[in-house]
Amino acid sequence: MLDTVAALPFWQAFLALFASAMVRSNGTYWVGRGAIAGWRRHRGTHGDVTSRAETMLRRFGPFAVTLSYLTVGIQTAIHLTTGVMRMPLRYYLPAAIAGSAVWAVLYATVGLAVVQAWLAAEAGSWWGVAVLVLVVVAVAAWFAARRRTHTRTRTQPSERPVPLE
Repeated sequence: MLDTVAALPFWQAFLALFASAMVRSNGTYWVGRGAIAGWRRHRGTHGDVTSRAETMLRRFGPFAVTLSYLTVGIQTAIHLTTGVMRMPLRYYLPAAIAGSAVWAVLYATVGLAVVQAWLAAEAGSWWGVAVLVLVVVAVAAWFAARRRTHTRTRTQPSERPVPLE
């Protein structure tokens, strides 16, 4: 798939990537619109990601949707939460179109070139596999340490004095 898109002229690659981004984000939005009851039950298991998405949406509104295309890890949560919060389409669609266009331009130019060059350089190289494994382990360790620190700070008692009556 990557080779097929990379071989296309820019405008065709842009249109293919733009269409895929629009289908994915709008599909996620409509799942959120239709899944409000299940969301309320399921939210307890993923409260951190969804509360970050809600906070970002309440603070930035439709601009958060546009910015979400430049993020990793919270993009789907933002689109799902946007649907759950029932953001009107007159705000959501322009933000989704702008974000999809920016994402498609970035991915059709720099993104595909970088991925393709990296894969070509590392194809068949054990060093490439070793680097990839080290990156995955480092990212997993960072997330584990972050979660452990976040849990520890949440469970520690408050340092503010409790007023006596």
